[in-house]
Amino acid sequence: MSGNNLEKTLPRVIHGQKRGAGGEHMIPEEEIVVVFSTAPPDKSGSLAKMLIDQRIAACVNVVPVRSYYNWHGEFCDEQEHLLIAKTTRQKAGEVVAAIKSQHPYEVPEIIALPVTHGYPPYLDWVRQETH
Repeated sequence: MSGNNLEKTLPRVIHGQKRGAGGEHMIPEEEIVVVFSTAPPDKSGSLAKMLIDQRIAACVNVVPVRSYYNWHGEFCDEQEHLLIAKTTRQKAGEVVAAIKSQHPYEVPEIIALPVTHGYPPYLDWVRQETH
């Protein structure tokens, strides 16, 4: 999915914003999105730095996690790092593409969720850092 397609698929409905043509509340284009991805511990730092260096994420938290899943019919129990990248809706597709381009997994976990509420000065900072 290209960056533009991802941007179009993120939910755009929130209480208290301006209304779209269908009467739904619309989120402005500059709303904040959080992108989650898991990675091997030895790759997480370079992935996080890449996102910051490219100015497509304002901040990336890296948290150790233990993941359980089935892969090719086998149960897996892995120590991984969870990357939590804060960006804008407009940059979310670029974040996904950048992670995918450098990620060692065949099918990496990369998901984006909209932020519906937050501390306004922090959200403004995320917008500034990703321009």
